[in-house]
Amino acid sequence: MSTTTIDKPAMNTRIALIAMTAIFFMWGFITELNDVLIPHLKSVFELKYWQAMLIQFCFFGAYLVMAVPAGRVVAHLGYKLGIVTGLLVAGGGALLILPAAQIGSYNLFLPALFVLATGIVLLQVSANPYVALLGEPERAASRLNFAQAINSVGHTIGPAVGGALIFATTALSADQLAALPAAQRAQTVQPLYLGVALALIVLAVAVYLFRLPAHAEATEKADPQRHTFTEVLKYPHVRFGVLAIFLYVGAEVAIGSFLANYAMRPDIGAIAPEDVGKYVSMYWGSAMIGRFIGAALLLKANPRRLLGLYAVVNIALLLTTTLSHGQLALWSVIAIGFFNSIMFPTIFTLVIDRLGPLVPKASSLLVMAIFGGAVIPFVQGHLVDFIHASTGNETTGLQYAFILPALCYAYIVWYGLRGSRRA
Repeated sequence: MSTTTIDKPAMNTRIALIAMTAIFFMWGFITELNDVLIPHLKSVFELKYWQAMLIQFCFFGAYLVMAVPAGRVVAHLGYKLGIVTGLLVAGGGALLILPAAQIGSYNLFLPALFVLATGIVLLQVSANPYVALLGEPERAASRLNFAQAINSVGHTIGPAVGGALIFATTALSADQLAALPAAQRAQTVQPLYLGVALALIVLAVAVYLFRLPAHAEATEKADPQRHTFTEVLKYPHVRFGVLAIFLYVGAEVAIGSFLANYAMRPDIGAIAPEDVGKYVSMYWGSAMIGRFIGAALLLKANPRRLLGLYAVVNIALLLTTTLSHGQLALWSVIAIGFFNSIMFPTIFTLVIDRLGPLVPKASSLLVMAIFGGAVIPFVQGHLVDFIHASTGNETTGLQYAFILPALCYAYIVWYGLRGSRRA
């Protein structure tokens, strides 16, 4: 007669990894809903491009404003309760979108998105190290890469699902929907964000109730040497790297933010509003595929040279879309996603390489630099509006404004080849 012994710690670890996988998927999914929310609300409220980009400004602005407070919250509560808090804050932000849509007020959407993003920042600060600590230390990188891959799946699926759900809430066609009053059209986002809120709250309850392993809760609390940001910023490659993350995230988010409106232009893709989310998903999906290929290439390739090469290709693709029309212009933009794939992790690792005890401070600065996703799209929105007003052609405005992300990638070329080298 044999008996089976259940290894409870191992079982708890597996449950924790399943929960973390769902969380990584959700925050990727939520982040990319903005790319379909922007063209929808721009049409609903008849916004200029710079006004529509306030969506990204408020969302990614949370990374600058809330990164340090989020770290302190997690240091006080620990990883598990930090994750629960992040999920509840994000769920609360999603629920705040419901009255904003019901009233039909664009101004109320913005603080709701800031609250939603604050929850995501809390998850970034707590879930990443928690996953790294689950299980055997030598497999930490593998676990975190897997979680990030699931996050990329969320990034890929979000725009397609979000775009479909916004139009699935009504039997009307896109043209008939456009004839409705703004308040009624804004309300089509309510089922989507209600579903997001419920999913986040269910996850929060599950994480709270499960007996998840409590790992190294003091990791975020202890800094016996009291290292400062000033110390880490003395390294030129760190200063240059923080700016590289700022510009890279800004360029990546800006391209994704304008892609829907760009694809719908008659002389570019002439894509129907209800189908445009699929094309935004292709942009993010190509980045997901590129991560797997890039990971293989980086086993042998010099990361600095590969980073520079990918940035050069993206500049060429942006110049191509600026100087062409039709399918060539459309697919040139979508292809940029593939070459974005290795940039964030490569820049990140080049910055923290051999920093020793200064790594946490450098990492915090790099997380705050994600604020570039707020600034670059906002500036590009102003460029589009200015060029549109000057030429009388909206497509020309969208195309010529792509010079801004091209300049961002030019800096990344320099950083990869020169700026990332330690003195």
